[in-house]
Amino acid sequence: MGLFTKKPLSVILRQAAEEGQYSLKRGLGAFDLTMLGIGSVIGAGIFVLTGQAAAQHAGPAIMLSYVLGGIVCALAALCYAELAAMIPVSGSAYTYTYATLGEFVAWLIAWDLIVEYLFAASTVSVGWSGYAVGLLRDLGIAIPQALSDAPFKAGEGFHLVRTGAILNVPAVAVILFTAAVLIAGITESKIFNNVVVAIKVGVVLLVIVFGFAHVNPANWHPFIPPVETDAVTGHTKYGLPGIFTAAGVIFFAYIGFETISTAGQEAKNPQKTMPIGILAALGICTALYLLMCLVITGLTSYRDLDVPAPVYVAVDHVGASLAWLKPVVTVGATIGLFSTMLSLLYGQSRIFYAMGRDGLLPGPFAWVHSKRRTPWFGTLVVSLLAAAMGGLFPIGILGQLVSVGTLLAFALICAGVIYLRITAPEMERPFKTPLWMVTAPLGVVACLYLVMSLPMETFVRLFAWMLIGLVVYFGYAHRHSKYREEAIAQASAAAE
Repeated sequence: MGLFTKKPLSVILRQAAEEGQYSLKRGLGAFDLTMLGIGSVIGAGIFVLTGQAAAQHAGPAIMLSYVLGGIVCALAALCYAELAAMIPVSGSAYTYTYATLGEFVAWLIAWDLIVEYLFAASTVSVGWSGYAVGLLRDLGIAIPQALSDAPFKAGEGFHLVRTGAILNVPAVAVILFTAAVLIAGITESKIFNNVVVAIKVGVVLLVIVFGFAHVNPANWHPFIPPVETDAVTGHTKYGLPGIFTAAGVIFFAYIGFETISTAGQEAKNPQKTMPIGILAALGICTALYLLMCLVITGLTSYRDLDVPAPVYVAVDHVGASLAWLKPVVTVGATIGLFSTMLSLLYGQSRIFYAMGRDGLLPGPFAWVHSKRRTPWFGTLVVSLLAAAMGGLFPIGILGQLVSVGTLLAFALICAGVIYLRITAPEMERPFKTPLWMVTAPLGVVACLYLVMSLPMETFVRLFAWMLIGLVVYFGYAHRHSKYREEAIAQASAAAE
């Protein structure tokens, strides 16, 4: 049936070298790629999920969860860097998998990447809404809860419960604004992103530097709280199991460095600049996460951080001496989360662009605007879907789905490095994963281990999502695949 037809590397490299009115514009250097990665990583993870994961799963030991997540990410990042330098084309893990493991696995990973990028953008929009509503409230503008909260929340088991809200309007509005920036052009998007990332990192550094002076070490004790049973869900939390569960949940916070790999056709000298961007973004963001964990769990009890804006709550707990920092945090988070959504929607639209070129999605997804040179149709569709998700669902459900999707994608990337090292050792590798026989297998095992630490409800939702993906694949993508048709035609000609 041609399920494991591979996209020829010669075709991929030819596409990577394309230039013209209807090709993507190369406008991103190493600095821009690093900022793209930081913009995607530093967002809801540091401003929202860090505090919530500490409150719900790990306590002050959330630091250890970030260390575990960072180690797993480092393994995956080294593998991403090798493949990004070898195959500098749009599509990220989807394209790499298509070239190594075949079409069916590539489709599964692409469908999985929708969970990573599109749902992640939705999650960040919910976090942005929380900060924006707080900022407007401080300015005397009150948005009714019915128009600033999700209509659904997670209930017991696998059920969704109505909250009484109508729609999270700010979450929808910010996604649509971000889409407009992306469609405007890569140069405009780059400038916007770089400015916003600079503001966001500046705010994070202000919280870390001034927050350390007010840390109460008593809030770090016990560093690993004893195991408890949640009265609502019945799940265990804290202790060593809580650290590993939090590592899986906050893995969402690391999403973004691999967004750089979707920029293969818009990067200058991608064989060199993409590995630099990937590794630099991950290193900078890991350091900022660990320092932020120390500060916010030291400013207040971890049990107080299970709120939409935990950094604000931690700073507010200090009192008058840090009162000046509260509006700075709110403004910084509100502005800074723009760049996260921009990076995530950028990545998803480029993956859809690659799939449209391969025939696995309808042709309009590969349309490039003749003047803006952006995949405008795919960007619009991605943004409308993300806006709907962010407007309807809470951050907890979306964040866990994103974590499992990311971990599975990382596992396949590491597997792809192993496959190509064995089957195509002669290929040019501008960047090589160090000790690949150890690094890549460890990456696979570590990612799968963190997947297994996530709550069972996450797997049920993922299973349902993947079933939908199989229906779409066999109903449309499999029958329209360009390279499967070519492979079958070549096989028939050879047989004759």
